Amino acid sequence: MTTEAQLRKAALGLPEVEERTHFGAVAYYVRNEGFASVTPGGEVRLRLSPEDVEAALADHPTAEEVVRQGTSIGVAIPLTDLNGQALNYLVKRAWLHRAPKRLAAALAAAEEAKPGEVGDLPASLGGPATRALAGAGITSLADVAARSEQELLALHGVGPRAIRILSEDLAARGMAFRSDPSTG
Repeated sequence: MTTEAQLRKAALGLPEVEERTHFGAVAYYVRNEGFASVTPGGEVRLRLSPEDVEAALADHPTAEEVVRQGTSIGVAIPLTDLNGQALNYLVKRAWLHRAPKRLAAALAAAEEAKPGEVGDLPASLGGPATRALAGAGITSLADVAARSEQELLALHGVGPRAIRILSEDLAARGMAFRSDPSTG
């Protein structure tokens, strides 16, 4: 069973995603293309390719096809019927379906990123955090310093250990995370 918070984290962990509202629903967009939303009743709606629609309908018994003007555009599934891994996968597939090709290719390259091979990010960071940062377009300590700790922790793969390592490297260069106005 997943929650709206998990959906939000999965969506906002992808590059260039904005959160908005659309007809009363929380919705996620990549370069003005909607790819996921959650209804007030707790149903996640995902814009997917025809192949991914077919797979989602086969894999999730409570999934329903979303059809607009006679054309299949995605699926709707109660959030409570999805586990976190399935939700993450479907959100990413929806993002890939709606994102521009170059942006999708950049994410694919980021997923191959290895610690110590991305800009000046520390090699001690670890694979998941390195890939999460690269996937969000964060490839240098200057990029890290432009974000708050909370923004970075929202990325799937970045945890307290990564924050500690980044904080130490930033401090060694006379830099720090951007302050988060919501904590002040």
